[in-house]
Amino acid sequence: MADESQVSHHNEEVNLSQLFHDHQLKATRLPPIEEVRTLLHHSVWGFLSSLSQEHHGYPFGSMVDFACDAYGSPIVAVSNLAAHTKNLVANPKCSLLVAKDPDDRSDLIVTIQGDALPVDNSNMEAIRTAYMTNHPDAFWVDFSDFQFLRIEPKVVQYVAGVATVSQAYGEFSNEEFRTAKVDPIYQFSKPITSHMNKDHADDTKLIVQHSTSIPVEFATMLDVDSLGFTVKVESTSEFSCFLYLSLP
Repeated sequence: MADESQVSHHNEEVNLSQLFHDHQLKATRLPPIEEVRTLLHHSVWGFLSSLSQEHHGYPFGSMVDFACDAYGSPIVAVSNLAAHTKNLVANPKCSLLVAKDPDDRSDLIVTIQGDALPVDNSNMEAIRTAYMTNHPDAFWVDFSDFQFLRIEPKVVQYVAGVATVSQAYGEFSNEEFRTAKVDPIYQFSKPITSHMNKDHADDTKLIVQHSTSIPVEFATMLDVDSLGFTVKVESTSEFSCFLYLSLP
């Protein structure tokens, strides 16, 4: 009986995965390059990898705050005393990894590979404004031992849905990435999702069930954009996933 129960549970999970996969194939959503550009624009920190000068040839990892300029290039404010600054001055090649949800590897992850170069004085005011918009308490950027570096992308790579039926990946050149748009609605995700999850959680659950035929126990709205919204779904059979629902 236990074996039959396990087989039945497995088959149910497979059926739910197929329903999820079929729905996501038909969903109308932002182009991947716009999703990536939007995520970076609204993110505030990431994992910087530079080439160690102390241990030659090995990567050195740092957690850094950043903001994006008008073309999507990440801007970091670094101390001249920091190891990663010394690494970048000697060799500007680096990468910056940004995760939409650092606690969930199946969500969108973006890696920028490029060169971290000093910001021209002619652009300093605009760069400082962009950085302070994301980090209004970063008074230390004006200290004499700090400087702004702009990571000029060589390539922008992304992966999403790792270990799921909807895994996707790709890459963009700097020329493609700098002309991509930031979605204008995503910035309102926090107040919208907070209201929906607090006052209309049952409605969200019904929308998911109607749209996908997946039996839903919980549905938590995570973010919104111009074409739809993302929810984390937990079904009655312990199946869970991230689901994108297109607006009609």
